[in-house]
Amino acid sequence: MRVRDGLAGFAAAVTLVSTIAASGLADSPPPSAAEGAPLRDPPQVVSHHGVLRAHLIVEKKRVEVAGRTLSALTYNGHYMPPTLRIRPGDRLELALENRLGPYTNLHVHGLHVSPSGHSDNVFIHINPGQTFHYSYRFPDDLAPGTYWYHSHAHPISAQQVAGGMSGIIVVDGLKRYLPPGLRTIKEHVIALKDFQVQGDAIKTKDLHIGASTNRTVNGQMNPTIHIRPGEIQLWRLANISANIYYRVSLQGQPFQVIAHDGNPVDRIWTADTLLLAAGNRFDVLVRGGPPGRTQLRTLPYSTGPAGNQFPQATLATVVSEGPAMHPPALPATFAPRQDLSQATIAARRTIVFSENKAGTQFYINGKQFDMNRVDIRSKLNTVEEWIIRNDSDEEHSFHVHTNDFQLMSVNGRPHEGHGLQDTANVPRRGQIVIRTHFQNYTGRTVLHCHILNHEDAGMMAVLEIVK
Repeated sequence: MRVRDGLAGFAAAVTLVSTIAASGLADSPPPSAAEGAPLRDPPQVVSHHGVLRAHLIVEKKRVEVAGRTLSALTYNGHYMPPTLRIRPGDRLELALENRLGPYTNLHVHGLHVSPSGHSDNVFIHINPGQTFHYSYRFPDDLAPGTYWYHSHAHPISAQQVAGGMSGIIVVDGLKRYLPPGLRTIKEHVIALKDFQVQGDAIKTKDLHIGASTNRTVNGQMNPTIHIRPGEIQLWRLANISANIYYRVSLQGQPFQVIAHDGNPVDRIWTADTLLLAAGNRFDVLVRGGPPGRTQLRTLPYSTGPAGNQFPQATLATVVSEGPAMHPPALPATFAPRQDLSQATIAARRTIVFSENKAGTQFYINGKQFDMNRVDIRSKLNTVEEWIIRNDSDEEHSFHVHTNDFQLMSVNGRPHEGHGLQDTANVPRRGQIVIRTHFQNYTGRTVLHCHILNHEDAGMMAVLEIVK
């Protein structure tokens, strides 16, 4: 990922292209991803007077997705389900009704909320025919940005998410850090989901991560995103797929990152490409280039000799047209800084990701997941430093629930991410160092690889936060 601090290059000209890259569609695909319909943002369910009440029905339905009619696993009958939109300090009352054959549950990915009881408790089993009533109470200082929700039913989370069970959560408040003239800019959800096809259904079993797949934005194949020359838009880039990585680039145009994994940055930073490992999100500002068309792409990416090779694909076509706009300049700084570099460290731990030679079993510290075993105990109101070491020949996407972390270094090189995050890519045969402040909540939660095939095959551990 090429990164530049500050605002240099933000007004770079858009590179125009006349051809559309092949997208590797599965199951007798067309030869290329033809330019599609205008981007449709998901419908929203919005909190009122401090409460969001929602009812999600999990069922298998035939849906229109990427121009095809397929059987999928859905929330409320949609492959791209409603966005849940809340504010810091809100309460979310959510009824999850299971009309599937197997059991399921729900995880609110990245949100700082209790992992116990009827809150973000991933140990719950909601059996067929049952309705479970979740109740989440969010702190007043909940970080604004983009999050997501999905099934965390072990060991079938990959099946359910790959089948379609993932959606977006937005915590409002991010725009307040922008100049007044930019606080009403247009925003888009750019939810990156992929699916493989088996017969007339989205494939859920025997998933091969590197197999040809259909990459969609909000369930659409190569939709068009309209923008005026010079206009600034807020795009909520979110990898809400089960297993694959996205290395996203907008030809000739940099991204201005204002939040990472739902955490506002202290300084806006610029990137030509953004790697969204499984579970990652970036809130970015994009400026419309000169009149014409350009493409939002995912570029070729390899996760290593034991991993997968992801080909280039067109995600969306950006159409710049209409009268030019001249928005105000962006600030050099953004949100208040969160920094654990000078914190007192209560404990240091090493967490090792590994796998067998066949790539069929995955381990954390040599053990496979057991929900009845506590692997790590950490004390509330302390800061710990963890080395996450990868002893395998493929990259892994490290994710921990409840509390976000500061990424301190990658393979021994200091890292400045300008904020916290909840997911980080761990290089093959390499390591990252993170620091976490355990705040507000006690209880049992988990850490795992967010490549869900790996999680389901054992790469998950129980973390208990105690007083």
